[in-house]
Amino acid sequence: MRLKSLYITLLVLYPYRKLPTNSSNEAIRIALIAPFGRTEVLRRFINELNGSHSPRERKQYLIEYPGFSKVFKTSLVCASEAGCRELPKDLDEKIHKSNSPHTVLADAVTLELRALSNLQHEFSVILLLLPNRWEKAFRLRSEFEDFDLHHYLKAISASKNTPLQITNDDENSALMYRCKCSVMWRVSIALYAKAGGTPWTWAGSLPDTAYIGLRYALINRADTKQKFAICCSQVFDANGAGLEFIAYEAEEVRIFGANPFLTRGQMLSVISRSIDIYQRKHYGKKPTHVIVHKNTEFKPDEIDGCFDALKSVENVDLVHVKQMAAWNAVHIDRGRDKKLQLDGFPCLRGTSLQLGGSDNLLWIHGNSHALALKGSYYKGAKGLPNPVQLIRYAGHGSMDEISRSALALSKMDWNNDGPYTQLPVTLSYAHVMAQIVARMPKLESRPYLIRFFM
Repeated sequence: MRLKSLYITLLVLYPYRKLPTNSSNEAIRIALIAPFGRTEVLRRFINELNGSHSPRERKQYLIEYPGFSKVFKTSLVCASEAGCRELPKDLDEKIHKSNSPHTVLADAVTLELRALSNLQHEFSVILLLLPNRWEKAFRLRSEFEDFDLHHYLKAISASKNTPLQITNDDENSALMYRCKCSVMWRVSIALYAKAGGTPWTWAGSLPDTAYIGLRYALINRADTKQKFAICCSQVFDANGAGLEFIAYEAEEVRIFGANPFLTRGQMLSVISRSIDIYQRKHYGKKPTHVIVHKNTEFKPDEIDGCFDALKSVENVDLVHVKQMAAWNAVHIDRGRDKKLQLDGFPCLRGTSLQLGGSDNLLWIHGNSHALALKGSYYKGAKGLPNPVQLIRYAGHGSMDEISRSALALSKMDWNNDGPYTQLPVTLSYAHVMAQIVARMPKLESRPYLIRFFM
């Protein structure tokens, strides 16, 4: 077994890539949907995004927020009056009296989203306020229904090609959270990415490499006892930038344990369409290396389907990214007296332990010296972090490179203000997408822009 520490480099330039507009000075316009009489709350929030804020927490890595225009080199403004809408005055009463409050609220918001979809020239992103007093209408879990308002509204807005940012007014929300600096960074990055910009990318990645993440959502049909799966395939390029994703509805899925698996033909279709996305974004050029991440094992038919689709690709790695692997470790170091002793912090982030030729443990979560002003820093500051286990089912390259790319992709979530996520973005995004797509009124075969689902 080999124990080593992997390092990756991020190229952070704000912005890395400007908005896809004809004018670099064109403003990002934010449409508003708010409860009756509360539009002004969102207007004030937009104004706050244009101001500067100092960190009150996470000072080890959280830097001062200088204001949206200074970060992204473009202005942020509210849309015209036509793009600022209020929900009905009597909505509170209707929600309170209804036996299905989630339906009442969903219908009211959907009506406004559809109205705004006819005014897309007026705005870049929609900002929606759902006050916490409507919390009972946000979710419904029963034997017969699994409703999540967030996923439902994302599905509606994505089907209309309208990026949506949702907030509420509880104490941990963007509107109320005590550390405005943290909020401004998180929301401004999300708004910029949803408007079509590229906040940052990853330096030192392998050229001509496509990273594909596969996640499934298992759904019960309302009209039959048949189960089907929504397979979401997200494609990243060598810059670590998310391109688009496709959603594949798999009929007659096979279930092993609690997880669905695709047939050879189904996997062929999913991977082929994923490579088409890459080629379309790279002037018809195919990748020379494809790394496929999956949150479950690869069955033999799935492996065959991948290789059917990737016959012309030189290098293919099929990797099961097993979250919360049943392993743990402590960091032992030499003290001033040169004797081995337990460190007060866990393993370094980026530590890799090779279990076999195609089996690595990787500590994505752990002690990070790079984030600390001095000494050590451990996000959360409690507990022992579990590694992810990277199990390669096909491929012949270095497992170090497999681990390094997974580590780098944990820093590519543009909808997160933390220093990293605990999964590569290939899987963290795809999980949310699968849940949202399963609630879309109509699943089309076309690729979807990732920014509609953030």
